[in-house]
Amino acid sequence: MLATPGKQPTREQQLQILPECDAYLAGIEPIDEEILEGSTKLRIISRNGVGIDNIDLKAAQRLGIPVIIASGANSQGVAELSIGLIFSAIRSIPLSNNRMKNGLWEREKGMELFGKTLGVIGAGNIGKKVIKMALGVGMNVLGYDLFPDVDFNPSDKFSYSEFDELLINSDIITLHCPPSDTPLINERALEKTKEGVIIINTARAGVVDEGAILDGLNSRMIKVYATDVYDKEPPEMNDLIEHKYTITTPHIGGYTEESIDRAAEVAVNNIIDFFRER
Repeated sequence: MLATPGKQPTREQQLQILPECDAYLAGIEPIDEEILEGSTKLRIISRNGVGIDNIDLKAAQRLGIPVIIASGANSQGVAELSIGLIFSAIRSIPLSNNRMKNGLWEREKGMELFGKTLGVIGAGNIGKKVIKMALGVGMNVLGYDLFPDVDFNPSDKFSYSEFDELLINSDIITLHCPPSDTPLINERALEKTKEGVIIINTARAGVVDEGAILDGLNSRMIKVYATDVYDKEPPEMNDLIEHKYTITTPHIGGYTEESIDRAAEVAVNNIIDFFRER
């Protein structure tokens, strides 16, 4: 079974088709314990991406179904979207566009990226690409990672930092880490950030406390929150999505022609290699 890029299979389709499948080339659709238990022939799940928080990993492990990711396949697309959201946020591009289309000539004063400090939380494949792009427009960059790559040193304007140091000193924070049991960007974290910080999330919705983000937007402690990810996809409309200073995109980070082709090729090859080794 494979997921069509940009379109998730329904739960009913999963329950109907997967019991006859040996391999599942999976997207971001939820794959829970019931689905896995009903997939009695399934021997491997190969993700056409890197996120696996949509899969019940404990159930997969219990049932002996390995889960393999397409490491790095979509990193360029996600990194470029992250940079695009930074530009959109700092110059209020979506807000200005909406005003113009409604006949309003109202200008938002922006800022220049040159000389500003970008905090990158998660310096893996995607984070490193974002760091290099940000350095290219003259930004200073702080990186935080639980397992920093000490050999990664693209510029004297980049350095690894402690988490709190990054929060305190960053004008813009961009998230490229997996979610944990509790949101990384919560009320406590936001108390340490600069007033008017911009937050970019192309990682996972669970990395942030959306209630704390909404409070920050309302108090203007957060200038803009730009996100490509949601707890439920597609999400229901809510106060955060509808907020004047929120920029939203429908999980398009890895949805480029090149990323889709790379991810599909890697995911298919992972399946072929799995059975070839058996």
